Amino acid sequence: MTTADLARPSSGGADPLAAAREVIPGGVNSATRLVGPPHALAGASGAYVTDTEGRRYLDYHAAFGAILLGHAAPEVDGAVLSAIGGLDLVGWGVTAPEIELARLVTEVIPSAEQTISTMSGSEATAQAVRLSRAVTGRPLIVKFQGGFHGWHDAVARNVISKPERAYGSDPLSSGILPEALASTLIAEFNDLDSVRALYEAHPDRIAAVIMEPIPHNVGALVPTREFAEGLRALTAEQGSLLIFDEVITGFRHALGGYQEICGVTPDLTTFGKAMGNGYPIAGLAGPRRLMEHFSSAGGDVLLAGTFNGNPVSSAAAIATITYLRDNPDFYERTRALGDRMRTGLDGICAELGIAATAAGFGGVFALYFTESPIRGYRDLMRNNDAAYVAFHRRMTDRGFLMLPLSLKRNHISAAHTAEDVDRTLEAARDVLRTIRADGLLSPAE
Repeated sequence: MTTADLARPSSGGADPLAAAREVIPGGVNSATRLVGPPHALAGASGAYVTDTEGRRYLDYHAAFGAILLGHAAPEVDGAVLSAIGGLDLVGWGVTAPEIELARLVTEVIPSAEQTISTMSGSEATAQAVRLSRAVTGRPLIVKFQGGFHGWHDAVARNVISKPERAYGSDPLSSGILPEALASTLIAEFNDLDSVRALYEAHPDRIAAVIMEPIPHNVGALVPTREFAEGLRALTAEQGSLLIFDEVITGFRHALGGYQEICGVTPDLTTFGKAMGNGYPIAGLAGPRRLMEHFSSAGGDVLLAGTFNGNPVSSAAAIATITYLRDNPDFYERTRALGDRMRTGLDGICAELGIAATAAGFGGVFALYFTESPIRGYRDLMRNNDAAYVAFHRRMTDRGFLMLPLSLKRNHISAAHTAEDVDRTLEAARDVLRTIRADGLLSPAE
């Protein structure tokens, strides 16, 4: 089966997933892609994707949020085509797109004086963790229960944990050395005392605290001002670094990331996903005094990667960031659509007598099947996971692509419209009625 065969809509012929399983473990290149129909996608444009059976979906998954301007955005694809025609991978010295991208990043991200380029968010956070340990000479890292910072050993633990494993040992994979897991400590989001307790238990041993400013990997937990500012003060007082993992929040909520919104400047910032509107690129930024510890500047922290600074991906990121800089109404518009969605979902749940809370920030939304307040992961352990998955599964079955895994978020891009949101809310009302009738939902108190 060729690529063209996979992309061609069929009427019940060869199964792409079955064909893929012959040559790819499980048939997918990331386990979270094996979530049921649609099993294979063939096309994408604007706010929509099409599967190999020719069915069209309004896309709220957006490749985990990597799609920001809409699929196949002409501004980005045009820049990529121009880059392909002029410069491919050379792996020698530096290229003009790398310099231009770095200049843009340091102009728009408050914490950035210098920046490096990687190809994925996991690589960016791995660099941030290693750099923080080298700079401080300390071994331990603090992350928050529910936060996801990539697949590498240092942080691959305690994301969407079952209640009996939350805050304890909950690795994401086998094959990780116990020492690596033990070197990462777990705190509770929006609970500064839980972080302070770890510093008291491990004096002068914590190199950094790494956090998603909004933990979008469990939906959307929004930090209180007291927590964000208190964490900045505590890490500085303790001689640790504060790492903002803005791989999801970066460029999506504000040009300068969530740090621009909350007014807290971290020591290091990682970013990726939406910055290239779907093209593979990510990075790490920080002040010169930290970034010049990399071996490229004569320091002792290895910086290497054949595809770092890839000119094609750099062109995509330049085009995306430039669009956002030149169209600041993007943020007002996606925030308004997000508010419209959240308000609508809350109203429908109240109308149907369902215990649920529409949460989110900007263009990101999630419908938790539990009542507010929801501040940290302990609150999320009240969530009705079966109802959450059923809602996303049945919305997808109706043509609204929402990842059917509990606590996964949804994204509104520049290509979505108010009419799209209203159609989604109409479908949501019907879906919530059906899953309530099936006994999956708890009544509101």
